[in-house]
Amino acid sequence: MPQLNPHPWFYIMITSWLTLSLIIQPKILSFLPTNQIHDKPYMNNKTHPWTWPWT
Repeated sequence: MPQLNPHPWFYIMITSWLTLSLIIQPKILSFLPTNQIHDKPYMNNKTHPWTWPWT
């Protein structure tokens, strides 16, 4: 069964993993996010119980 021969597929997997982790990932991580996180004051919203018409 040729599916059980890992020789060509293992090489392709290792090559693609190394390409992703060593070349593509640092390029993607170097971008700055467009929306910076700002410290917002915590607002305590009070919730009110809903008065159901049938109770």
